[in-house]
Amino acid sequence: MAASSEGPTNPFRLPIMVKLLIDECLHTSLVDLAHRGGHPADHVAHLGLGGYKDWQLMAFIREREYALVTNNGSDFMALYGREAVHAGLIVIVPNVPPAQQRELFQAALERVGERDLTNTVIEVDSRGDAIECREYRFPAR
Repeated sequence: MAASSEGPTNPFRLPIMVKLLIDECLHTSLVDLAHRGGHPADHVAHLGLGGYKDWQLMAFIREREYALVTNNGSDFMALYGREAVHAGLIVIVPNVPPAQQRELFQAALERVGERDLTNTVIEVDSRGDAIECREYRFPAR
């Protein structure tokens, strides 16, 4: 077995792919982008959950262990703050057209890579031509 500076490598280690739920406030094309990145993903509208209240959607997210991708950060931050453990939250901060949503979501997917997002929030924002990803533990317990 080969060794790296971080210790022995594990040839049986499988990549961690985050299961994503795209909120109805974001375009359905984000599902395909997630799939191309190797992540299982569903859109709220495709699951017949359109029109659900945020707290109803949160119960579905919790039960199915989804990481949510949303533009509705403030409402979901309040709900996620009540969770001891969650699968992750990705917030696309600006309300932008679908092409820009895809660009911002791609940046988030690159930030996620092949790792676990448990109790992690990633906020993606654009400042002019630059895309910024901010990541933090939440809730910070």
